[in-house]
Order: sequence, then C-alpha cells, then structure tokens
Amino acid sequence: MTPEVASIVWLFGGIGWYVIRFPYQRRNRRKNTVVQSQFDLRENILLGCSLSGLAVVPLIYVFTGWLSFADYSFHWLQGVLGTAVMAAALWMFHLSHRDLGRNWSVSLELRDSHNLVTEGSYRYVRHPMYTAFWLLALAQALLLPNVIAGLAGVVGFGMLFFGRIDREESMMLAVFGDEYRQYMRRTARVFPKIY
Repeated sequence: MTPEVASIVWLFGGIGWYVIRFPYQRRNRRKNTVVQSQFDLRENILLGCSLSGLAVVPLIYVFTGWLSFADYSFHWLQGVLGTAVMAAALWMFHLSHRDLGRNWSVSLELRDSHNLVTEGSYRYVRHPMYTAFWLLALAQALLLPNVIAGLAGVVGFGMLFFGRIDREESMMLAVFGDEYRQYMRRTARVFPKIY
C-alpha cells in the first residue's frame, strides 16, 4: 500500500458515499413533505464545515498537492487499516440509510408520517449515520498522510456533530417525548457501550 493507492481508496470511498446516499436523497425530496425544519443559517454553516473537511480540503490535497508541506511519512499498515475503516464506514452508512428509510433528511427535518426508528442499526446506537461519518473521518486521517487534509474530516465533521447533536435530540424529545427518553436510556448515542 502506497500513499497514491491510499488516496485512490479515499476517492472511491467518497464515490461510494455518494452512490449510497443519492437514491435516498432523490426519493425523499420527491415523496416526503417536510413538516418541521431547523434548516437555518447555523445549519448551513455546520454543513459547510463538514463538507469542507470531508471533501473540499482533501480533494484539493489529492488533486493539486498544494498542502504537501504538511505531509508526513506514510506506513503501509495505516493504508490497510484506513481501507478497513472506510469499508466499515460505507457499510454503516448504507445500513443507517436503509433502516431510516423515508425518515432520512440531510438536515434537521421531520417529515410527514415521521416515526421513531429503533430497529436495525438504530437498535445499537441512536445516530448510526453519525457513527458512519466519524468512521469516514478516521479513514480519511489514515488514508491521507497529510496533517491538514487527513485531519480536516475530523475537524469539519466534529464541528457539525457537536454543533447539531443537542438540537437534534431536543427536536426528537419534543416530538416523541417519553418514547425517545426511554430509547436514550437503553441506547448509546454513537458508539455502542461507549458514547
């Protein structure tokens, strides 16, 4: 495993990410009516931070080398580990979309006939899609041997996660009340039995 191959793995992971999300995004945009939304300036800024860290900065690095001053020595083992983490991220991303179905949205929105999903990947964590994003950010850090491009995903997605998670859970509590409180008591937020 070389840095070039690791960069290709990262690129294909990004393509896989899009391939998984596209059908859900297209279907939900056409068939679901939004009944409550918190899509505001704050949400736009947080989404922009995440996109910048997980896509824009690493793409600049991969295709231009402009950030090469922040490169560090690459070990083949981190490429192998990064590939495994990327595969896990894509698998979790697929499961979370499949399990959430028509309840999914890119932002903090509730759709008509929205229901609380607690089965499948949601049986183990309340936010498996965030689990997938954290794994993606870790895979990026392992696959791109550059302090800036590698860690940009952790920083960018971290801003989205910590800027959004409390709002999201407050919205779920307001809508689902005690049912969501019970779900919170028995289910970890992002990583089973850890957090």
